[in-house]
Amino acid sequence: MSVDPQKSAGTLLGDALSHVSSLVRSEVDLARAEVSENMNSAAVAIGMLAAAVVLAITALNVLSAALVGALTEAGIPGVWSAVIVGLAFGIAAYLFMNKGTNELKMSSMAPTRTAKNVKRDAQTVKEVYNDK
Repeated sequence: MSVDPQKSAGTLLGDALSHVSSLVRSEVDLARAEVSENMNSAAVAIGMLAAAVVLAITALNVLSAALVGALTEAGIPGVWSAVIVGLAFGIAAYLFMNKGTNELKMSSMAPTRTAKNVKRDAQTVKEVYNDK
């Protein structure tokens, strides 16, 4: 890039600002395109996860019916076989739900290590300040 000796400082400053503005605009456009591309990828991934959930629920239903059939073949009446399988899945669901809700409680989400470090840092600053 050559500099014309006839250009004034104001002209040079204007050119520089124009180039910086163009660069910032280009970077914003690139960031916007990248975010859009990432959002499209995320949408596809969410769609695949939803399909996986639907298929997993269907598989669970089929396996439940097979288990009821196996218990019936083993000599347990059909109604009781269904009750046994239903209770087993209900208990498993309750245990998963209970564990999940306990993990999501606000106390477990708090940044305890960070709070401890901040308290320690504040104590150190107090000690240094009191020593002077």
